Amino acid sequence: MTTSPELPAPIDRFIDAVNRHDTAAFLDMFTSEGRVDDWGRVFATRDEIATWNDREFIGSDGILTPQSVTVGDDATVTVVGDWRSTHANGLSAFTFEVDGDQIRSMTIREG
Repeated sequence: MTTSPELPAPIDRFIDAVNRHDTAAFLDMFTSEGRVDDWGRVFATRDEIATWNDREFIGSDGILTPQSVTVGDDATVTVVGDWRSTHANGLSAFTFEVDGDQIRSMTIREG
């Protein structure tokens, strides 16, 4: 496992889509089986992720500023960053399971 300031390409594209508030690009980053676990609430279909996103993520004018990145040996990437939105704010850990150029899962927890 290594800690690096550089984001792996899929995660860099994901954060760019989020910060540009590009919902289509955000949703397209997930595999067809993609899921989001937001502090224990799991959204397991594209429609569920889209609804959550509209309410609590991009739809709440969210911006993620990465502060550290840890790349695991098992295709996981954890980004600890400052999340700012009209829904929630603060330091959070975003753990991604990467599948090629896409994201299989994103888990959000306390940073």
